[in-house]
Amino acid sequence: MINSLPIVLTLSRIGAIPVLTALFFVEGDWVRYIACALYTAAAVTDYLDGYLARAWKQQSKLGRIFDPIADTLLVAATILLLVAVDRIAGILVLPALVILCREILVSGLREFLAEIRIGLPVSGFAKWKTGIQMTALGFLIVGDAQPTAFLPVKLIGDVGLWAAAVLTLITGWDYLTAGLKHMGDDKVEPASKPANKSDQRPIGPATPRRAS
Repeated sequence: MINSLPIVLTLSRIGAIPVLTALFFVEGDWVRYIACALYTAAAVTDYLDGYLARAWKQQSKLGRIFDPIADTLLVAATILLLVAVDRIAGILVLPALVILCREILVSGLREFLAEIRIGLPVSGFAKWKTGIQMTALGFLIVGDAQPTAFLPVKLIGDVGLWAAAVLTLITGWDYLTAGLKHMGDDKVEPASKPANKSDQRPIGPATPRRAS
């Protein structure tokens, strides 16, 4: 149901992307701080929507579908925008590429496993990866805008992106191996086929929300 606050927060991450895109192509250091504030607010909703959905018992199929989509779109759009304005350039493109490839990989795995009613549990590393990744991208949005002489903002963003890429490889491998186990199961039937209750598998853990 669209009128629930958790769903609105989830969809707001998608709605923030066009505004964030426009801000990236406006000149001025102050615009970078506005863009960072908008991005940070959107990133915070990734925690709030899941927390409120659980607290208010408003978990829904719509939320489970759009939560990972909104996360992937926000991260991918921000990385591409940072590349476009040269705040991610040179060797720093490598960790950004790793993060993007992992997002696509996990999205594909989740879609496949959802069809056969298998959940993909979230690991502790994945939560750390998401937090570090979101923080690093926020610092890179500000970049070398003034006044930041008292804090190496760009360096923090660069290091954070590399750290997120390392955790991305670890979690991506974990998800891939978990998915491959079920891909080799010839007895699994697609969700569209009727099955006895005894043959049905749970969609996932008790909490349907997920961190990237």
